[in-house]
Amino acid sequence: MGFQMLSAGACVLAMTAACATVSEPQLGDTMTEVMEETGARGLAVSTTGADRETVLTVARGERNEAGDPLTSETVMYGASLTKSAFGYLVLMLVDDGLLELDRPIAAMLPKPLPEYEGFRNTHAPWETLDDERWRRITPRMALTHTTGFRNFNFVTLEGELNWDNGTVDIHFDPGTRFSYSGDAFILLQFALEQGLGVDVGEEFRERIFRPLGMEKTDLIWRDDFAENLADGWDINGEPEPHDDRSKVRASGSMDTTIKDVSRLFSAMAACEGLSKSSCEELTKPSFLIRTKSLFPLMQEDGPEDEQYPTLAAAIGGYVIEGPQGTVLFKGGHNNITGNMAVCLIERQQCTVILANDVRAERGFPKIIRETLGETGVPWEWEYPALDLID
Repeated sequence: MGFQMLSAGACVLAMTAACATVSEPQLGDTMTEVMEETGARGLAVSTTGADRETVLTVARGERNEAGDPLTSETVMYGASLTKSAFGYLVLMLVDDGLLELDRPIAAMLPKPLPEYEGFRNTHAPWETLDDERWRRITPRMALTHTTGFRNFNFVTLEGELNWDNGTVDIHFDPGTRFSYSGDAFILLQFALEQGLGVDVGEEFRERIFRPLGMEKTDLIWRDDFAENLADGWDINGEPEPHDDRSKVRASGSMDTTIKDVSRLFSAMAACEGLSKSSCEELTKPSFLIRTKSLFPLMQEDGPEDEQYPTLAAAIGGYVIEGPQGTVLFKGGHNNITGNMAVCLIERQQCTVILANDVRAERGFPKIIRETLGETGVPWEWEYPALDLID
C-alpha cells in the first residue's frame, strides 16, 4: 500500500505525525537509484507510518548469483541488528526480575568467570580471564559497548585473525569508555544461559518472534530458510554464499526477512511487552559517545568539534536527538551484508533496510531521508570510510 509523500525539507518544517512518508513507486525509484549508484545487487526496505498499521515494504534486485529475485519474503542475514533485539529481550527479562541492568554479571554466575575455561563457543575458546576488572561488568555495560573488550576475541586490535589463540582482554576500565564489542554480548548471553538457566534462543522465539508473527526469523539456521534465501556480494562485487549459523549468538546470528524485522523495530519503538521503566531504558542515553567514529576500536575521545553532543549508547542501540526528537538507530554489517534500522521514537515511525550487498551502505542516508525526513543520524560516525550518497 502507498501513502502520501512529503519532502524531507517539508517534513522538518511541518513536524506532523504523517511526515516524510512515501508511496511505493517513490520508494522503489529511490532504491533503484541507490542500486545504480552503488552497484548493489539486492536491497529491501520497509517503512512504517505514524499509525504503525501502515507499512510499506519494497524489495529490489537479486537474492543470489543465479539471479533469483529478492522479495519481501527472502531470508536475509540480520547481522548486528540482532544486538538491538537482544537488548529488547534483556529488558523483558529485567521486567520478570531475572536480572538487573546495573548488578554485575558476576552475581549471575555460580562460580567466578575465570573458572569457566573455554566457555565461549567459537573457533578458539576464550582463555582464562585473570583480569579482576571482569567483576565490575554489568549487563548495561555489555549492551552499551563499555566493557573494555575487543569486538571479537579472535581478531586483534590491528584486525588480524588469531583463530588458534583467541584471548579475552580488558583494554580499559569497564564503564569508562565506548568501544564496540560483540564479545560483550556473548558474555551476557553466557551469563544468562549458564548462570540463570535461560535458553536465549527459545526466549527470543517465545517473547518476540512468535508474538510478533516473525515466522521466518531465528537465531539459528532452519532448513525452511533455504527455499528463499539470500546469498550476497562483497565490496568488490564478488558473490559469496549465505553462512548457515549453527549456534545462537546474541551478538549477530539472526536470520530474518524485511517484513519480519520491520515488525521487530516497530514493536521496539512502541515498547510492546515492556514496563514503563524498561521502555524508558530502551532509548535512554546510557553512555555518551565521544569518539569521532564507530570504528576503529579503542578510540580516545575525538576533538570536541568532531563529536556529536547528544550521541549515546542505549540498551536498544544508539540514540541521538535530531530535528524530529529522539532517534534510535542501529546498523548491521559483514563483508556481504549492510543493514540499518532508524526509528523516530516520539512518532513511533521506523525504516529498516536489509541489503545482501555491502556496497548498498553508501546509499542508506538517501533512503532514510526519503522515508523519514531529516533524522539527525550521524552518518559520518557510522560509516567513516564511505563516500556516502546524499
